[in-house]
Amino acid sequence: MFAPALVKKFVRFAVPSVISMWIFSLYTMVDGLFVAKGVGELALASVNIAAPCTSALFSLGMLFAAGASTVTAILLGQGKQEEACCVFTQNILTVTVVSVAVAILTLLNLDRVVAFLGATPSTWEYVRQYVAIIACFSPFFTVSYNLEVLVKTGGAPHISTIGVTSCALTNVGLDALFVLGFGWGVWGAALATGIAQVISTLIFLIYFVGGKRHLAFRPFRWNGSALRRILPIGLADAVTELSAGAVTFLFNHAILRHIGEGGLVSYTVIAYLNTLVLMTMTGIAQGMQPLVSYHFGKGEQQTCHRLFALALTTSGALALLSFFLCQVGGTQVFTLFLGADSALLADSIQALRIFSLSFLLLGFNVVSAAFFAALERPRFSFPLSTGRGLVVIAGCLMVLPVIWGQNGVWLAPAVSEGLCLLLAAVFLLVYFREACAEKEKSFSSLSQDLSI
Repeated sequence: MFAPALVKKFVRFAVPSVISMWIFSLYTMVDGLFVAKGVGELALASVNIAAPCTSALFSLGMLFAAGASTVTAILLGQGKQEEACCVFTQNILTVTVVSVAVAILTLLNLDRVVAFLGATPSTWEYVRQYVAIIACFSPFFTVSYNLEVLVKTGGAPHISTIGVTSCALTNVGLDALFVLGFGWGVWGAALATGIAQVISTLIFLIYFVGGKRHLAFRPFRWNGSALRRILPIGLADAVTELSAGAVTFLFNHAILRHIGEGGLVSYTVIAYLNTLVLMTMTGIAQGMQPLVSYHFGKGEQQTCHRLFALALTTSGALALLSFFLCQVGGTQVFTLFLGADSALLADSIQALRIFSLSFLLLGFNVVSAAFFAALERPRFSFPLSTGRGLVVIAGCLMVLPVIWGQNGVWLAPAVSEGLCLLLAAVFLLVYFREACAEKEKSFSSLSQDLSI
């Protein structure tokens, strides 16, 4: 049983995180829905081809945000508020400069980026329009994401929900206006998404510059050691965040090889549902992470372990629910996007039922990687995140379609998550052995001090 006070604290942080992630996932789905209804199925597939760019931006933001969240939470737990504020300020400035550089490089190499994403002749112009607009708003994507994560670390998770909700409502409203009202098509949908990120960035900035906060902007001297501490921690969560885009990229190429362009339309909807489930598990992990780091900074290791167990229990229950809904509700979801008379409907439903097997496993892997990152153990978190997000899934997508054809494409995520689950179990076994050894060493040292 979990202590009620601990459950209350976990819920206070996890629920706003999950809601924020749900809202993000749902408004990306609505984005696709407007494009499908306002332009057509080909445009919907084009937005999916361009989706890894958006995921890459959020991943860049998370590279800095996850590490900064962990470091500042530990500093706050140690009572070093001023130092935490300096790390926070340096982090926001750094991510702004880096994201501006990314935007310039993307625009200067736009056609190369579009070709790399896998755009076909029929989708090329749609993909190009979408990527160009998103690139212009790159700094707002990354800075907004950083501030959304760090506002929870600063003790105000409700502000995260307000910012993300405002972003979602703005995006949906502008989608309706730009795509359906003005007929601006795919580039109108991208413009709506970019403006929505500007709104959320402004909301978070207003919070951080007003009143007395646990985290606030401060004059600082450049601290290279803080950055070197942040990046290895954030790398694991960044890979987890990137995994949705990376998997979309890998799937798009595998589908074109083994199924055809029609499969891209089916996968676009499946990718939306996958993002919803992945963001749910990421929200749970992000709700747990600052709490684990804070108690780790205070030396309360048992509390860290209880929070980890609580996050695993929650993610497991939601994983079962997600799998069940995908098994029984596929028809309703695809009809919403494709229409009841679509020739792709039957194959799409079957594909979702196979794909959703991965939902049963991914929560354990995402939460485990976040737990290791919160304890500043990137040697465990990074291989796990990289394995499930890039390496293992890439191998599965190369091998399984050769064995089972198109069903092998849809089964690849489940096999990948299963292999990474074994890796996570090994890492946890090593970690708990090390934790027990450290505890015994500490107890022995204390006994010697008392005897003296």
